Amino acid sequence: MSFWKKPFSLSELTHMNKGTAAEHLGIEFLEIGEKTISARLPVDHRTRQPFGVIHGGVNVVLAETLGSCAAYHASAVGFHCVGLDINANHIASVKTGYVTGLTYPLHVGGSTHVWAIDLKDDAGKLTCVSRLTVAILRDKSPS
Repeated sequence: MSFWKKPFSLSELTHMNKGTAAEHLGIEFLEIGEKTISARLPVDHRTRQPFGVIHGGVNVVLAETLGSCAAYHASAVGFHCVGLDINANHIASVKTGYVTGLTYPLHVGGSTHVWAIDLKDDAGKLTCVSRLTVAILRDKSPS
């Protein structure tokens, strides 16, 4: 039995993020693993802060995008997720290239998930670590 409860593809992840902050910032989904999802974003005029390095908030957008997509697809059909808490430790700055994120589960329960997200630069150096906690909620029935 697959870890993922809702089947999906890279093109579906891209489609569900159309018209969102993820699309605006140039987030590109790269790979779906057995219990992981990876994506990257460019370090460019959209994602840098005034001192020429990636904005810490953009790191968090990438982390939350990855963790939320993973939590949604790891929850049962008829359920969705909402963020409860996210934190990020910015370890190294990035001036050019891409930041690539990989999310993996720390806890997958019936009502909460906790996902870790590691961000790395093009050389594979860890630049940020993040943890996202989400609540798993039953979809509301149409009234």
